[in-house]
Amino acid sequence: MRRAIAVLVTGMPGSGKSVFSEAARELGVPVVSMGDVVRLEAAKRGLGQDAKAMAQLARALREERGAHAVAELTLERTPPAPVVVIEGVRSLEEVEFFRKAFEKVVVVAIHSSPRTRFSRLSARRREDDPKGWEEFVERDKRELAMGIGAVIALADYVLVNENVSREEFLRLCKEWLSRMLARASGG
Repeated sequence: MRRAIAVLVTGMPGSGKSVFSEAARELGVPVVSMGDVVRLEAAKRGLGQDAKAMAQLARALREERGAHAVAELTLERTPPAPVVVIEGVRSLEEVEFFRKAFEKVVVVAIHSSPRTRFSRLSARRREDDPKGWEEFVERDKRELAMGIGAVIALADYVLVNENVSREEFLRLCKEWLSRMLARASGG
């Protein structure tokens, strides 16, 4: 049985995908992060959590199970709900996988400039965040090689997270999601 609606969130690292997910959670919409799914798989396999190891694992999963491997693992962790948010879609193959699993799929791209994203990632200090500009550029190249640029280019909606506070962007995401949820329920 196909599930109802999936809001697929894409964007380069540091663009604000997690803020969008926070907005969804605050509105009661379940969220599954594809990055968290890869991190869990890395932990199961005893691998490191740095960006390079995560990218290598994502590629290995795709070689082992096909281009939609991470999407498949994510769907296994997606709760049944009328609407779910799936954060971190990186390829058109993943989008197509979700289109087969859900009645309706909406792709939302979060956009921020490279300098803004680098600043956010530097402040965030997660283990897989880049330690310098060159590492940041290399990470972006790895993301683009996975196909994320095509997903961003073909997104149904683009939310720009530039020159606004985190709180303002959270508010904008909640407003957008509220409108989308109202349309989905026929309101």
